[in-house]
Amino acid sequence: MPTLIVAIIVGLFTAQVGLLCTTVYLHRCVAHRAVTLSPPVTFAFRVLIWLTSGIRPRQWAAVHRKHHAFTDVEGDPHSPVLLGFWRVQLTNAALYRRVARDGVTVQQYAKDLPPDRLDRLVFDHGFVGLGIGLGILIAGFGWEFGLIAAAVHVTSYLALNAAINAFGHTVGSQPYVNTARNNQWLAFLTFGEGLHNNHHAAPTTARLAHRGGEIDPGWWLIRALAARQLARVRLEQPRLVSEVASVS
Repeated sequence: MPTLIVAIIVGLFTAQVGLLCTTVYLHRCVAHRAVTLSPPVTFAFRVLIWLTSGIRPRQWAAVHRKHHAFTDVEGDPHSPVLLGFWRVQLTNAALYRRVARDGVTVQQYAKDLPPDRLDRLVFDHGFVGLGIGLGILIAGFGWEFGLIAAAVHVTSYLALNAAINAFGHTVGSQPYVNTARNNQWLAFLTFGEGLHNNHHAAPTTARLAHRGGEIDPGWWLIRALAARQLARVRLEQPRLVSEVASVS
């Protein structure tokens, strides 16, 4: 019989799996095209995102792209500068869902991500994915500890995703001139996403660590996949937004 501590560890582990899929697949691959994944790896990420979060990738990408288009100004879906730190930290998921379902954002910011047959049949049914994920935990650990693991997973996943937006635009270093912040402690917990100032400076760069002492664990997986010809990196070294503007 699993112990309570095992259930908590399992919940934290599944949350970390979800966070790794979020940064590598939803963020760097789908939203910014910073990395291209092979079809088998893409399918694996789609399944894991479905089971651990129920997120529709095109909705996530559209909301995130809008965040870049209106960073910390009117129109930003989840700016603590506009809405306050605690509202973003505590209600980030609700803010995301409101914008994702407004009938405009996905159409405007995810035109290149139309739903395919698998989306319509499987992956667009987020609650089904979450239900199957919960069922796997209950089957493996029993209903009581499975529910505890699921609660830990959901709480940890939502809190850390919210922290990227809340802390990432309120507290931390700013090596580049933009309103985002770097927090290495958060980067350790979110596979690199805490290096948020770096990301806003060079959003199409696959590697979020730009200088010595910065660590981007998500990059380790991308580099391993690329070494096995399972991923192709668009840009490893930073290409700053100002540099892109200057040559466009």
